[in-house]
Amino acid sequence: MIGDVVELKYTNEKDVGKLKMFDIIAKKRDCKTLTFDELEFFVNGIVNKSIPDYQTTALLMAIYINGMDGRETSELCMLMARSGDMMEFSDELITVDKHSTGGVGDKTSLIAGPICAAAGLTVAKMSGRALGHSGGTVDKLESIPGLKVDMTVDEFEKAYKKTGICIAGQSGNMVPADKILYALRDVTATISCLPLIATSIMSKKLAAGAGNIVLDVKTGAGAFMKDSKSAFELAEKMVDIGMQNGRNISALVTMMEAPLGYAIGNSLEVIEAVNVLKGGETGTDLYKVSIALSAELISMTRGVPVNEAAEIAKEKISNGSALGKLKEMIATQGGDINALDDFKRFKQPADKYEVIAENDGYLAGLNAMKVGVLSMNLGAGRDKKTDPIDYSAGVRLIKKPGDKVQKGETIAILYSDKKNLKSYGEEFKAACAFSKDKPVIPPLILGRVSKDGRETY
Repeated sequence: MIGDVVELKYTNEKDVGKLKMFDIIAKKRDCKTLTFDELEFFVNGIVNKSIPDYQTTALLMAIYINGMDGRETSELCMLMARSGDMMEFSDELITVDKHSTGGVGDKTSLIAGPICAAAGLTVAKMSGRALGHSGGTVDKLESIPGLKVDMTVDEFEKAYKKTGICIAGQSGNMVPADKILYALRDVTATISCLPLIATSIMSKKLAAGAGNIVLDVKTGAGAFMKDSKSAFELAEKMVDIGMQNGRNISALVTMMEAPLGYAIGNSLEVIEAVNVLKGGETGTDLYKVSIALSAELISMTRGVPVNEAAEIAKEKISNGSALGKLKEMIATQGGDINALDDFKRFKQPADKYEVIAENDGYLAGLNAMKVGVLSMNLGAGRDKKTDPIDYSAGVRLIKKPGDKVQKGETIAILYSDKKNLKSYGEEFKAACAFSKDKPVIPPLILGRVSKDGRETY
């Protein structure tokens, strides 16, 4: 599955004049593979604006219809990564990064990051903000009073060198080619193209500079990849890109049919992550996924089997060192570490509403997409990047799929500064499925992709 490491070459200036965007579009239209020089011409042209949008979108549609092979995908990805600023780390640092393809209630970066830092790895992670139903790590961190996520490159470097972990917002001019291509894909019905999804995600990971990467590829109602077949295919493409560009990389395919954990919303998710690091949430789905992701990074950097690495990860929670690393990170970034022990220091919502079960039975399903949209509507997310968010808004689940419920019992609590939360309660009920019999819950982790290929569990 994995190809050789790609070494990029660059076109001589005298050859650039021979290339024409018309010919590149026609070539991909006719199901032919593009050369490195053609891909470089394309990426340079969209960044310097010498290629008009109508030609760019024509090539995107040709790629959407006819695809790209592994070599094309890998070369396009690295060219996109090198279209702007790239992070560089000292060779003496063992740098790690973790990326999720997006989900609801996914706060694993706030758990796996401190675990890996406690294990002696350097977590220098640039994360994004929420858009739509999927939460953003930066917004979650900003719910911590005083914490700074907008940092210069120098501030970012000083922070991770001091504590071994820094999670900040994306800064500088990183991957401008992806910003241009993503905006055009969004309005030309070419979003759901595996090579373009893979290059978009991995170009940012390559530009971020970490030598060791674990991917959490979500599948299910709350994920971009709705079916597991597509999720595994995307995982394989991204692992292939990483390997061909000299990274240690693996991916887990995990379920996002229901929200991950019990909290959806910014400060609510930080509080849940803190409780996991305090050792009070062992055995939950959030704990299991966080340990599995941490184990992947510890295994690939320490040369130990994944099951042994998982025990190391668990120990970092039980001995308090992972929580200590989170506190160090928060303090270094100007945040109030006392909020981790006194949750009332977080912004408090103006109102809350308890959603009550109307019948006896079992919670058979909880649509993650619908719950994510509900949380956004309560104020926890945004429709567009300029929208303000309410850090205290969100949903706290009392029951999860598979749990028994009784009539009159609370199944969730909604938090918001908005009025008339009863209508939002009806919205939550619409995301629920109930049954008289105990339902069969799908596995949490469906499989793994690495340099050795695909494993399904």
